[in-house]
Amino acid sequence: MFETALTLNDLIFLAKGAGMTLAVTGVAVTAGTLLGILFGVLRFQLGPIWFAPMTFLLDIFRSVPLLIQLVLANAFQSIAKLGWPPFTTSCVVLSLYAAAYCTEIVRGAMEAVPFTTRRAARSLGMTWGQDLRYIVAPLATRVALPSWIGLTLGVMKDSALVLWLGLIELLRASQILVTRLQEPLFILMICGLIYFLLSFPVARLGAYLERRWSPHD
Repeated sequence: MFETALTLNDLIFLAKGAGMTLAVTGVAVTAGTLLGILFGVLRFQLGPIWFAPMTFLLDIFRSVPLLIQLVLANAFQSIAKLGWPPFTTSCVVLSLYAAAYCTEIVRGAMEAVPFTTRRAARSLGMTWGQDLRYIVAPLATRVALPSWIGLTLGVMKDSALVLWLGLIELLRASQILVTRLQEPLFILMICGLIYFLLSFPVARLGAYLERRWSPHD
């Protein structure tokens, strides 16, 4: 018969780790999305030449492994004596990481809106702002949604790397229990199940919105 030394307090410890994972993910996705929308609109309007310096910086966050970004950011903020706690450093790096990808998602979605549609809107007397708000934004949102859902789930899983900064998120909490209880398979199965339970509602919500906004419905 299967026996385990896992207790209720251990499950509560894992739940607290999951809460930290959600907190880091929530801040990073929210800030990254807002920055991504801003940078994506600027990238779309200014074009690749005028936006080249910002594109170069965003490419750094997309190209350099996230673990290296976290370690370097933590080292630099210590050298600069900013006094950031690990949570702040993690959120800043993950937010910029998410913004780098979200920028391209927004730019690609806006470019997917047919130019003839925009020209028709302007011929009806719409201003640039009205065109962007009532024509481009709704159509681009439908295009961007699947990629944004994928980005959100990716950031949630990548947030496990913040354990290197000392944050006790879900994966770090499970590692602590594995070291203490010596039941790696069982504890990691529980950890994977918790990740699934956190990710599944986001994936289903994205699928629901995608079906509801489908032009074929």
